[in-house]
Amino acid sequence: MGKVTGFLDYERKSSEAEEPLKRIRYFHEFRTSLPLDEQSKQGGRCMACGVPFCQNGGMIGGMASGCPLHNLVPETNDLVYSGNWRQAYERLSKTHCFPEFTGRVCPALCEAACTCNLEGEPVAAKENEKAIIEHAFLSGWVAARPPKVRTGKKVAVIGSGPAGLAVAQQLNRRGHLVTVFERSDRIGGLLRYGIPNMKLEKEVLDRRLALMEAEGIVFKTNTDVGKNTSAEILKKEFDRIVLACGASEPRDICVPGRDSKHIYFAVDFLASVTKSLLDSGLEDGKYIQAKGKHVLIIGGGDTGNDCVGTVIRLGAESVTQLEMMPRPDTQRNKTNPWPQWPRVLKTDYGQEEAIAVYGSDPRIYETTVKEFRKDKNGNVKQAVLITLEAKQDEKTGKTNMLPIPGSEKAISADLVLIAAGFSGSQSYVTDAFKVKVDSRTNVWSEKGHYETTVPGIFASGDMHRGQSLVVWAIKEGREAAKAIDESLMGYTNL
Repeated sequence: MGKVTGFLDYERKSSEAEEPLKRIRYFHEFRTSLPLDEQSKQGGRCMACGVPFCQNGGMIGGMASGCPLHNLVPETNDLVYSGNWRQAYERLSKTHCFPEFTGRVCPALCEAACTCNLEGEPVAAKENEKAIIEHAFLSGWVAARPPKVRTGKKVAVIGSGPAGLAVAQQLNRRGHLVTVFERSDRIGGLLRYGIPNMKLEKEVLDRRLALMEAEGIVFKTNTDVGKNTSAEILKKEFDRIVLACGASEPRDICVPGRDSKHIYFAVDFLASVTKSLLDSGLEDGKYIQAKGKHVLIIGGGDTGNDCVGTVIRLGAESVTQLEMMPRPDTQRNKTNPWPQWPRVLKTDYGQEEAIAVYGSDPRIYETTVKEFRKDKNGNVKQAVLITLEAKQDEKTGKTNMLPIPGSEKAISADLVLIAAGFSGSQSYVTDAFKVKVDSRTNVWSEKGHYETTVPGIFASGDMHRGQSLVVWAIKEGREAAKAIDESLMGYTNL
């Protein structure tokens, strides 16, 4: 522990964000990192707890508490404080494949479980992590590490999101021959097309992919296994296959008027914008247009917020965001104690920008869509909203959000984006490999294991556990790699 009284001596400081009215002019990251000497002080705030909940990663109250990767958070914080950045990078690399991704997009489960949360603000573990990896890249410490010996075993990874990339990196470094198949035109999956550029610059992703290619991983794009590529052929060509295609079946809104034009799933909207941005800087116009439109976003999570930030940058006339659940409290209540994940109100960058541009928070709570109305050309023009209320089912005890009769209200809506989450994996992939799925269409395996009901076929990430966070996908990828390695070699040193 570098400074015993650090949590008392130093105030928490975070990277500064460009003010909303300036940053909405571009699609680049808008946070400026702290100088290294100031970031070191943030490492000094760590209390080096006897029981570091920050690295626990266990489930408490139905939600994760602490880092699922079990990053050695107090140790890296201490190394940051003492200025031993090279050693901090080496220590972080023991448990983490891609800290440059989570350092930008993770909700910081480690910080939510930090003991400093009891009486103050948590240690800035997420930004410490980002500072470590970015300084390591600048210093040339992050270099390709091709294996010295190859096993001759061949592994196919279907899907190039965070889980697939983690599996590929670990198995390749073990010496196996790894090929990653991606159905899109670029590698990255969710990281590429599901997360907007202002949250994760694609140069950051490409930098890591270049290293992985230099280490010997083969990437194949425009390869949609189960459609234009045969699963049976892959089974013959590879010793093991891992399915890491994500929980990519979007959850729909089934109400009258759903067939209106200009109603899209959020992931399709975000992907269209990012692809056009990468292809031409939006000059080709090949993306879902939002300029001058009244935009309705259905869903209050991270994806909904990303849609808010994106349509504002595209020039939306207005933005409304619906959330079915009640508005959270601004502080923890008695039923949500530390170190549980805090179920409190969060105003993210998209909502901040909407407040700056339109003068009010775009979110409407306890509300959903009852009906869409279209014009004579079939274009959506209005959405009829209805207010919900929480009612407990007397038989099951479960609380349901039910509509209040007579509470309907129509609003203008020229563009509707459905960000209601995902229901599970896509059937054409699971059918192609003949693997068993559970009631939520996630690929089934024995609890704590990754091999499916088909020998030699493994599953990982959201396709295995359901829609979740990037950090969970990386954890699943690392653990699946261990299971695959052991099945190939009879033991594993991963």
